[in-house]
Amino acid sequence: MSKITFTPISYTGWNSLSYLLEEVTRLQAKKILVVTDPTLIEIGLTTKAIQPLVEANYDVELYSEVSAEPSLALAEKLVAFTRQHEFDMIIGIGGGSALDLSKIAGVLAFHEGLVEDYLNLTGTKKINNKGIPTILIPTTSGTGSEVTNIAVLALEKTKDVVTHDYLLADVAIIDPSLTISLPPKITAATGIDALTHAIEAYISKNASPVSDALAIQAIRLISQSIRIAVADGSNQEARTKMSYGSYLAGLAFFNAGVAGVHALAYPIGGQFHVAHGESNAVLLPYVMGYIRQSCEKRMKDIYEMMGFNTAYLSQEEASYCCVNELQKIVKDVNIPSTLQGFNIPKQALTSLTKAALDQKRILARSPMTLMEEDIYTIYHSAYNGIITENKKSFL
Repeated sequence: MSKITFTPISYTGWNSLSYLLEEVTRLQAKKILVVTDPTLIEIGLTTKAIQPLVEANYDVELYSEVSAEPSLALAEKLVAFTRQHEFDMIIGIGGGSALDLSKIAGVLAFHEGLVEDYLNLTGTKKINNKGIPTILIPTTSGTGSEVTNIAVLALEKTKDVVTHDYLLADVAIIDPSLTISLPPKITAATGIDALTHAIEAYISKNASPVSDALAIQAIRLISQSIRIAVADGSNQEARTKMSYGSYLAGLAFFNAGVAGVHALAYPIGGQFHVAHGESNAVLLPYVMGYIRQSCEKRMKDIYEMMGFNTAYLSQEEASYCCVNELQKIVKDVNIPSTLQGFNIPKQALTSLTKAALDQKRILARSPMTLMEEDIYTIYHSAYNGIITENKKSFL
């Protein structure tokens, strides 16, 4: 038996942004805070997105103190700012950072205490107030933040989350046309992030027939379009497939959860400020290679979803092919394939391992139990660029 949760309303497809004014009107907003990436303001995308609201005489204020891998301090500042004003709606426009900060502000501005009081690993306070309506509009195809109840923040040595169903957006608008201006590097990182969401949801211990259906289609769409989207960002078909794939992957991992790749990626982002998508990308083949024995059948499925004929392959053979293809995708979209490629020193592997062990909520979903020795081995493999397989029993 599984609980399945979705954002109340989602608009998807080319030019679906046109529904924004209709939804703002329906939700009876008057004073709106728009949280957005500063780069999007510079290129005019944010202005274009909110122009219908301005023309309709809504009171709109822009907030652009947003950065990649947002820190706890950044979230505290935004929540304090939101508390000082009487906003009755927040619209998040941008990548996962802008969307996550929007969710936190929309809820925690109407709670007592600091954001750190509500962190998953160390917080002591509970969320009990829905806050104000939020509309989330992604401009990348990767994080899935627009359809999840999770907001991720960077701490000193790792990452932590604020999570509650009240963080779910009231409306998500997934418009592929907003991703056209996305640079190749960010297209690659966010795209592999979305692919990781789908893969980890599919192999998760919490997977269900519903999450499987979402993950399967997400893997198909992303794996067969990411190379084109990175090489030619103006390709509308590839951008559309990436947007739908990211959206479906977000729904899949929201309901089934992510696992080992994310648990090991969080400390890399926290300690070395590597973009989340790149942290996932560099680890994906090594984690999947290490746990291969525990999910051979599902990895055969994944390999087939990526467009390959598996009719004459055993589960074992296909699972090895799957790992090889994941390595190839990461290489083809020009993301470094080792930790050394991100200038992470070998002596950091111990601190990374300790921090990853704290991600118990995420590690619990892995089809293979990952202990301290296993985690260190995976990091060591990713450092050296050599896939290492767990030869021990995974039962």
